[in-house]
Amino acid sequence: MCHTVATMKEVEIHTERIDDIPLLFHQQQRMGIAETIDEVVTVHGNRQGLSLGRMLSVWISYILSEADHRMSEVETWAAEQMESLSALLRGSVCEKDFTDDRLADGLRLLGNDEYWAEIEQRLSSRLIGVYDLKRSPVRLDSTTVAVYHDTEENTLFRHGHSKDHRPDLAQFKIMLATLDPLGMPVATLVVPGNESDDPLYIPAIREARPVVGQGGCLYVGDAKMGALGTRAFVQASGDYYLMPLARTGKVPELLQELLQPVWEKKQPVERIYAPDAEGLESKEKKRKIVALAYEATRLQQADVEEQTLSWQERVLVVYSPSLAQRARRGLAERLERAEKALLALTPPPGRGKRQWEDLDSLQQAAQAIVKKRRVQGLLQIGYHKEVDQRTIRKYGDRPARTEEQVRYVIEVDRDQAAIHAARRQMGWRLYVNNAPREILPLEQAIWAYRGASHIERNFGRFKGRPLGIRPLYVRREDHALGMVRVLSLALRVLTVVEHVVRQQLLNTGEALSGLYAGNPKRKTARPTTERLLRAFRGITLTIVQLPNQTIRHITPLSDLQQRILALLGLSGSIYENLALSVHPIPP
Repeated sequence: MCHTVATMKEVEIHTERIDDIPLLFHQQQRMGIAETIDEVVTVHGNRQGLSLGRMLSVWISYILSEADHRMSEVETWAAEQMESLSALLRGSVCEKDFTDDRLADGLRLLGNDEYWAEIEQRLSSRLIGVYDLKRSPVRLDSTTVAVYHDTEENTLFRHGHSKDHRPDLAQFKIMLATLDPLGMPVATLVVPGNESDDPLYIPAIREARPVVGQGGCLYVGDAKMGALGTRAFVQASGDYYLMPLARTGKVPELLQELLQPVWEKKQPVERIYAPDAEGLESKEKKRKIVALAYEATRLQQADVEEQTLSWQERVLVVYSPSLAQRARRGLAERLERAEKALLALTPPPGRGKRQWEDLDSLQQAAQAIVKKRRVQGLLQIGYHKEVDQRTIRKYGDRPARTEEQVRYVIEVDRDQAAIHAARRQMGWRLYVNNAPREILPLEQAIWAYRGASHIERNFGRFKGRPLGIRPLYVRREDHALGMVRVLSLALRVLTVVEHVVRQQLLNTGEALSGLYAGNPKRKTARPTTERLLRAFRGITLTIVQLPNQTIRHITPLSDLQQRILALLGLSGSIYENLALSVHPIPP
């Protein structure tokens, strides 16, 4: 935010709120975002002003600082930041460098698939080298983004299964391949909203390979990645996969078969302990078990490129106590609700209370409740017929008669044996993996899958703060593609900053305090980028214009702000230099 105040006739005071903009801009420089874009993208020869890469770098800084991706706001914001932007870019800058038209042109260029593939590969390869991320697991998952756009004549915005729980809206789908442990994207696919997830994994892996290499790379996904064809594709390339099996087809029978020896105490299981509980010898301190597991092997066979491929697949049988606890609690709630709903179908006779005279209709209503509450096979439902007879006296020429009123009453009992069997399986799940045990031991495989929260956080950032792709303000498909890719670059900044700071704190054994409002003494060794950036709020550049002198002043950096910059390998001079009339190139 900018303020220009004339306190007297010959004095002008100009202020700019710069906050985290210098940090974000210089972090992007270190990552090579603008440089990579300008190397790859060919722009029109008549283009004036900032290069595409530098313009997008400023826009990404705005998006992350203001949590707003709208193009319409950038020009006004830039006009209020001309002094600081000119210093950061070390040259003349005009607010017209950030008009809607120029930003939209940038989206159009990033919407070019050939440009984007080259940008993503070069940038990701550079970051992997700089931050020593070779042979890190690659995690794959997808999400949908609902839009209010018309689907007519569109190929990207389509109706499909909505992960936003908005089946009434058109949508598009984003598939990410991200690198553990930081969650940095290495491949970003944008596809129509009516495409299913299963066919997206192989294209995502193909997009990631030029970056992460081929042979010995571990790909981790959810159950939708478990299609045999996907596993065979990974196996044929000399890479490894890890994912849970969906509980469909023959998988429930396989789970029952593999659990039977465990229940009969013929199959030992390995205890997996929480990392922070390792090495505790005191009997008073109980080591927390996070999983029980053992593994089996089976032969798999599939056709890949007209050749039959055979390989040994490891089947990991894993029990999670926390998952079992949640599942059993959920089952108890569903059973209780199902019983209440079923008994409410046939209340005692009374005014205004519906009575069922048709057994088939009552049975259909009961089965609908059982299906809704997911308690099939766990309740024993009976029906009995009640007949109420009453005598009607003779009236006029109508003879006396007996009328029968029929009602069916439902009876519900729990099938304790079935419930016990269901509870017994809760918390157990099957995972499949093709990596040799010496490369990926059982315990490491379990922890590798448990890192799924990284990619979920990415989707949370994409669809919420600070990237906030919903609602999507662009309507053209190439602009939508470009917008996703701009936000993908911004997501890289978020993940890299977070990873670098956390890794440095881990290396030094430190923790940061002062990041939590209302609790300044609270410390953390795993700060989020969002909290780190918030710590720079309130930094202001002030320029006082006197008749014969210009005074420039910037808010002094706090100890916390200086420490954050040091953890990122940045100098405090990236702020201090903004107060100089001549701006040296920062180290």
